[in-house]
Amino acid sequence: MYRFLRTPRWWGINVFVVLAIPFCVFMGTWQLGKFEDKVDSHQKAEQQPDPSTRRAEALDSLLPVSTETSGRIAQASGRYGEQFLVPDRELDGRTGTYVLTLLKTDGGRALPVVRGWLPAGAKVPAPPSGEVTVDGALQSSESPGSKGVRTGGGLPEGQLGMISAAALVNVVTDDVYDAWITLTDSPAGLTPVPATAPEGTGLDLKAFQNLGYTAEWFVFAGFVVFMWFRLLRRELEASRDAALGL
Repeated sequence: MYRFLRTPRWWGINVFVVLAIPFCVFMGTWQLGKFEDKVDSHQKAEQQPDPSTRRAEALDSLLPVSTETSGRIAQASGRYGEQFLVPDRELDGRTGTYVLTLLKTDGGRALPVVRGWLPAGAKVPAPPSGEVTVDGALQSSESPGSKGVRTGGGLPEGQLGMISAAALVNVVTDDVYDAWITLTDSPAGLTPVPATAPEGTGLDLKAFQNLGYTAEWFVFAGFVVFMWFRLLRRELEASRDAALGL
């Protein structure tokens, strides 16, 4: 009655089942591992002292930006140069603009400095002249997936959709740091922009998506086993019917 298991069709089904189940289990375990890694990163970030409470350190000593240095207070000296507006940025439920000014540091490179947030329609304050020393929370360059970023283009001259060296390289001649800072104390007329947590250290929707994918892969593995038994049962019933002349 089980001779059908030796047919080419069932050889193919059995090989598929033998390969599919370990693959689904592996993928489910991998997704679970990614979720656990994000949980660990979140716990470590919570255990660390607030980066903004640490003393200011030289900018170059905190680069490149990592999960440990993101949010730390960096200090840089130089002269303010070109200024840009970063529109459609929210702060406390209101939509406005980030005022970003490039600081030509003593080392020759330009550091993007977000001097503060400006409500819609307000006048943009001019940056101070002469040599200045600024303290601000260090942030990594934004990516297309960062909150508030505009990647569609079409912005007027003097505006940026994303705060990153990649976005500035085509509009300025200076070598730009692959990082930026947001001032802890903004000038009059501007509101300080709070630092954001580094990517991958928060239990956001993407983290719980990994947990959902874990469940899906294990469900797929169970579905493969269920379908194999269902096909086997149908084949047995067909064999019995054939033996009875039905």
